[in-house]
Amino acid sequence: MTTHPPGYVDDKDAVLKRLRRIEGQIRGLQRMVDEDTYCIDVLTQVSAATKALESVALTLLDQHLAHCVHDAISQGGDDAQDKIAEASAAIARLVRS
Repeated sequence: MTTHPPGYVDDKDAVLKRLRRIEGQIRGLQRMVDEDTYCIDVLTQVSAATKALESVALTLLDQHLAHCVHDAISQGGDDAQDKIAEASAAIARLVRS
């Protein structure tokens, strides 16, 4: 079996930059709780961090569909069906979260 680079390989630096920004948001949330910040203000920042993570997830999903799934379908066979099922399961997880 050949190992292929992940679909996001071309956007890896941008994805990492966004994740580092989210990491900073999480540290900010920890500070807010440590400093007894008003609940609604903390919840607002939790919502912002959640949306940021969802945005990263959608970017990764888009890249997976455009590259990994597309390539598997082009090649045909069982791998194509496996990639489609895998993508469907990932979408279901995102929708439930």
